[in-house]
Amino acid sequence: MNNKIGIGIIGTGAIAVKHAAAIRELEGAELLAVCSSTKGRAIEAKKTFGVESYADIHSFLKHPRLDLIAICTASGHHLEPALTSIAAGKHVLIEKPMEINLKRADQIIQAARENGVKLGVIFQNRFNPDYIQLKKALQEGLLGKLLLGNAYVNWFRDEAYYKSSPWKGTVEGDGGGALINQAIHTIDLLLDCMGAVHSVFGKTDTLYHEIETEDSATALVEFKNGALGTITASTTISPGYPERLEIYGSKGSIILEGGKIKTWDIQGEPSRIMNSPAGKNSGASDPMAIGHQWHLEQYKDFLNAIQEDRAPLVNGEEGIKSLALIEGIYQSSKLGKLVFL
Repeated sequence: MNNKIGIGIIGTGAIAVKHAAAIRELEGAELLAVCSSTKGRAIEAKKTFGVESYADIHSFLKHPRLDLIAICTASGHHLEPALTSIAAGKHVLIEKPMEINLKRADQIIQAARENGVKLGVIFQNRFNPDYIQLKKALQEGLLGKLLLGNAYVNWFRDEAYYKSSPWKGTVEGDGGGALINQAIHTIDLLLDCMGAVHSVFGKTDTLYHEIETEDSATALVEFKNGALGTITASTTISPGYPERLEIYGSKGSIILEGGKIKTWDIQGEPSRIMNSPAGKNSGASDPMAIGHQWHLEQYKDFLNAIQEDRAPLVNGEEGIKSLALIEGIYQSSKLGKLVFL
């Protein structure tokens, strides 16, 4: 008797390949099926993923052993497959962002709550051991009073990147640009460290690429705990630099660069800098350079949440926080004034 959790993936693009790689390393689960948008893509997906492939979501969801659905479609096309999967009684794990605006994301959260299924959002960087060290230091109060938190994602994407999929850089498919697609991971970590936001003043623009959405953005943030912060996001900075998270407190500072601890200066505390190179898995100039190892760790947490009947670490309520701030930045830029969250 097979007790493994059966997983299916909706969407068969590049990020789905990362999910499949992570799933194949799970002991308690297996990838059983994938679902594509057309029959032609489904045929190709069967070759790529080596499992049953469908072009119709309803047929896909009738697979007898599916317990968990991973949604890897374009950002603006998460809502419909999520609601359909949830209505079928499946647990759902969605690639970031949960959706392209809060209204659509809230529908997913509400549906999961009403149907009693687990909902998670992929923010795999929370499972990075270096970030876990930073978070532990904050939980232990080692940095003292939080003063300043900065998130810098100064990456580069060429024209081929935006032309590789018809939804990239579009309002309907992407919901935005450098903020909601690239920088959202580091913004999620910033909020996980600094807490809720009181207000934000932002400016977005399209400075280089011929796309509908922003390729450059900046923001000034005031957190509810009184601390301040800054955000920069770009896909125009050549050749692209590893993302950077800076957390400053009254007793010390920790800086992560490319997901690795670069600076650990805390009064009376030995350094916890780990001996792996910064930027090794950064998507600074190549989105496919990002590995699947932290996806694997997030999947492990999600499977444990199902088995233990608890909320996953990054549930819907956690997954929506960065989207709320980014929506606030977009609104602030549009109105040209401070926005309160």
